[in-house]
Amino acid sequence: MFTPTVLGPKEAEMRIIGCDLHARQQTLAILDTATGEAMEKTLTHSGSSVREFYAALPAPVRVGIEATGTMQWFLSLMEELGIDCQVGDPAKIRAAEPRKQKHDRRDADLILQLLVENRFPSIWQPSQELADLRALLLHRHQWVRMRTRVQNALQAIALANGLRRGPGLWSREGQSTIASLPLAPYTAYRRTELQAMYARFEADLGKLNQRVEQEAGQRPGATLLMTHPGVGPITALATDVFLGHPGRFADGKALASYVGIIPSEYSSGGRQKLGGLSKQGNPLLRFLWCEAAAHAVRRDPELQRFYRRKLIQKGLGKARVAAARKLGIRLWIMLRDQIDYHEFCRRGQMQQRSGDACAGMPETPYGAKGHRPVD
Repeated sequence: MFTPTVLGPKEAEMRIIGCDLHARQQTLAILDTATGEAMEKTLTHSGSSVREFYAALPAPVRVGIEATGTMQWFLSLMEELGIDCQVGDPAKIRAAEPRKQKHDRRDADLILQLLVENRFPSIWQPSQELADLRALLLHRHQWVRMRTRVQNALQAIALANGLRRGPGLWSREGQSTIASLPLAPYTAYRRTELQAMYARFEADLGKLNQRVEQEAGQRPGATLLMTHPGVGPITALATDVFLGHPGRFADGKALASYVGIIPSEYSSGGRQKLGGLSKQGNPLLRFLWCEAAAHAVRRDPELQRFYRRKLIQKGLGKARVAAARKLGIRLWIMLRDQIDYHEFCRRGQMQQRSGDACAGMPETPYGAKGHRPVD
């Protein structure tokens, strides 16, 4: 099926492997470019069979896999063995196969074919350090969501028994008041358990917030981002570690598309129809940008004018998202150029006086690489 004649000089003598990776097993399509021999193999993930197989392969070896949530152990193994492992975009890989038949062997053959033809849609992968910091932020966010569910349950108990304290319910006095409510036995038991869970989440989140602040203070990029009004250590660290190398984005549009903070589009025949947000990106980063934008619009004059204009034109929801996108692009520019907020504003004022810049997009006319930003 595959011949080494399509390969370049660097690939003339290597083994190229298309790997369809699953949780319990992997199906391989292997091409020996020196002899042109192709073979198939299935490996189970029990025991040390996977390590033994890859360790026995003579170098050089190139492996391609689809991005999946259970691939981290495999990537670590490939790095340990010194094997070049490329991770591909699953949607683009599937789009390269027009046939309706899909099974493990066909998937492995497709990955191998894309690797041989130099059409494999590789995606950027974070380093081990960035992946570990992402785990810290995701863990904290999960704890925040569980605490919110506990708070909603306690508020429901309070309101059902005539106690209306609002945010004051989370003060020491409010917790004492709800603890003293005369309730039925099982309802009282539920209230006591929820209060204990709330106290535990509060203590754990305090420790997690301290760790995030320490990590943000140790990273130069996050330290620069925290100089922007409304941006705290959580948003700054998340922007730094989830975006990775800022130079991989061509402009603000590419950044917004990567985060999924652009509208979906169904246009055809000269008619343009825009829908809701695509949300094809990191949900935590979108959430944090929206939260930070709510604070930034109160402290930054340019962002405040932009938000008020969008509030009149589009309404509350779209105005918040537009402000979050504008803030995210600002943070990306600060990371890309390694500048703080005051330098960002100085460049913006200089370009505004020259009539070349849009508010919030300094450095080059109409943003990065001369592309005019869309509000």
